[in-house]
Amino acid sequence: MFGRKIHLFTILGFDVSIDFTWLFLAVLVTWSLARGLFPVWFGNYSTATYWWMGAAGALGLFLSIVFHEFWHSIVARRFGLPMKGITLFIFGGVAEMEEEPENAKTELLMAIAGPISSVVLGVVFLLVFRLGVAVGLPEPVNGVLVYLGWLNLVLAVFNMLPAFPLDGGRVLRSILWFAKGNIRWATRVASAIGSGFGMFLIVLGLLSFISGGFITGIWYFLIGMFIRGAALTSYRQVLVRNALSGETIAHFMQPDPVTVPPSVSIRDLVDNYFYKYHYKMFPVSQDGTLTGCITSNEVKNIPREQWNTLHVQDVLVACSTDTTISPNTDAMKALSLMNRTGRSRLMVVDGDRLVGVLTLKDMLKFLDLKIDLEEA
Repeated sequence: MFGRKIHLFTILGFDVSIDFTWLFLAVLVTWSLARGLFPVWFGNYSTATYWWMGAAGALGLFLSIVFHEFWHSIVARRFGLPMKGITLFIFGGVAEMEEEPENAKTELLMAIAGPISSVVLGVVFLLVFRLGVAVGLPEPVNGVLVYLGWLNLVLAVFNMLPAFPLDGGRVLRSILWFAKGNIRWATRVASAIGSGFGMFLIVLGLLSFISGGFITGIWYFLIGMFIRGAALTSYRQVLVRNALSGETIAHFMQPDPVTVPPSVSIRDLVDNYFYKYHYKMFPVSQDGTLTGCITSNEVKNIPREQWNTLHVQDVLVACSTDTTISPNTDAMKALSLMNRTGRSRLMVVDGDRLVGVLTLKDMLKFLDLKIDLEEA
């Protein structure tokens, strides 16, 4: 979903990051508030005041989304679900889960935690606004507070729309899941509704654009595209999890991988391994014992004039939990490891002995075949 992210801070073990697209949203929100909303709500202030109010409103939006996603993450961790962190992007924020909830109850509690937190935060902002009016805080300060109060209430209502993957769609999926006991069917129904809602927003955006509401139309269109795409992607993820759940990587690993002796020169490595087999990573093994791995990233950083004098043992990378995996590992955990590390090949080891290599390509072939057979 995300491109390049910027890590901002860590709170209670959760990493908070922003995608680069969030910067566009921050600028757009600040501009919209400073040039549109606040001058209409509160007149007779300087341009600088409106810009400071807009910046404060954008910052408040950022903190509100983090607060919303934080409570999703808290509940997920309470039920033992591993969380990657919280990332903000152009359409809001997301608590990044590595696994789906184990049951409908967990899904329901996770889903409603965010909207409830937004309602609570909205009420707090409105109470502080009332207090600010009573004690005579400057009107621009009160203006930002009342904006943030209503903003959080609107976010709660919008997120509770029954359109997957919005929180309301997850609530709907949990109810369907509980009623029929089938997460795949529940996800298909909830995703279809979410996809339909996304299409509705796309059409609404086009109509708004044609009728002269350029900015509104663009936002409706983009949000609709996002919701529709996310709904379809979420259903595919469930298909993947169902197909791989319970499968160990021993079923589709390569049991006789190509290995590189540590004494091979870098020149021979490039000519007789990288160019011959077209892999970007090779296990380094001696007498059946795994000593590490060598990747194209290490080789490309070596000056070409040293390729004849340096050997693999001089530049190999030591084995780690990011490059090795047990043959009894669940396939979904292997796929999550590949996704987290960005690797498409993992060395399968039993103790210190190499027993195979797992590739993303082989996993996808198995996945495609299993889904095709089950769908048929």
